[in-house]
Amino acid sequence: METTSRSVPRPLLSSRFKGRAKKARVLPAVIEVQGLRVAHEETILERIDWRVERGQHWVILGANGSGKTSLLRALTGYLPPTAGAISVLGQSYGRSDWRELRKRVGIVSSGVHDLMEDREPALNAVLSGRFAQFGLWEAVDGVQRAEAMRILRQVECLGLRQRPWRHLSQGERQRILIGRALMAHPKLLILDEPCAGLDPVAREHFLRFIERLARRAGAPTLILVTHHTEEITPVFSHVLILKRGCVLAAGPKATILTAPRLAETFAAPVSLSRRHGRYYLSVKPADNFVT
Repeated sequence: METTSRSVPRPLLSSRFKGRAKKARVLPAVIEVQGLRVAHEETILERIDWRVERGQHWVILGANGSGKTSLLRALTGYLPPTAGAISVLGQSYGRSDWRELRKRVGIVSSGVHDLMEDREPALNAVLSGRFAQFGLWEAVDGVQRAEAMRILRQVECLGLRQRPWRHLSQGERQRILIGRALMAHPKLLILDEPCAGLDPVAREHFLRFIERLARRAGAPTLILVTHHTEEITPVFSHVLILKRGCVLAAGPKATILTAPRLAETFAAPVSLSRRHGRYYLSVKPADNFVT
């Protein structure tokens, strides 16, 4: 398995700087998973080691049943580990209040999508993210409303602020859900197959939006979960590939995304091309291909 770590020579410091170097604050990883195992009646995840540093944006790639959703559930405290350690934003599972931690992690998924109320205007949908609730039941002040308007502008949906949820397109809903997540000022934003249900044009518009969002100052660390290599836009720096609940490979995108490795990932002969910083996978016809 390839990893992101590599040896870097330690620079020599003069004695006058040594004390200052010792006091330098080392920021914790955004995500650190060590030896993770999840088994409930059967093994779901096994020997998962993964580290996400600040400034990185990752993709979790794998076929159906590879463990992508289970890993997300473990990261957010909904699937308790059988063994190993999980740390998210410096908080360790079993030692921290995961309910409070979830308020610092934004999630856009089909599960969140299904809980939205049909009649709720887009503005209220974004505001509800401030209180980690579905439906706006809290009193909102002018400062919070102004912030929601700013976020709607940021996700390029300001003109939709009064439109009910049921009248939004799938792509518009995904942007509103991202705005809802941003309302809580997350340090980590997880996008769980956000392009599902989008037509090719809407998908491309959405991916370009994600690219712009990730490049803005102060943007959260992004984790994109997908089956499709063409959804990996240039802003994503690293890839974690899962297969049968284990890490097949993890590291910088350019070294991880190769045709032989993706053939193993999807258990099919494939070719891989790269154009304008994007990766395009084609399946080759073949008989009795086995990995």
